[in-house]
Amino acid sequence: MQEGWWRLFRRDALAGQSFANADEIEQAMQAGTTQLNNRAKPWIWGWPPKRRRHLRRLFCYRL
Repeated sequence: MQEGWWRLFRRDALAGQSFANADEIEQAMQAGTTQLNNRAKPWIWGWPPKRRRHLRRLFCYRL
């Protein structure tokens, strides 16, 4: 998980910029972190639950 976050952070905050001092780096880091937090979504493992209609067809008995 850390590598994925670092890749996004580097792309958003640090890519294509040159910094004159540590204050500019800190400002870019804060802006990048804010952008990442604004578009963050919870990670959901696995497949979404199946729709009810699909489950009904699974348990239908055939004669």
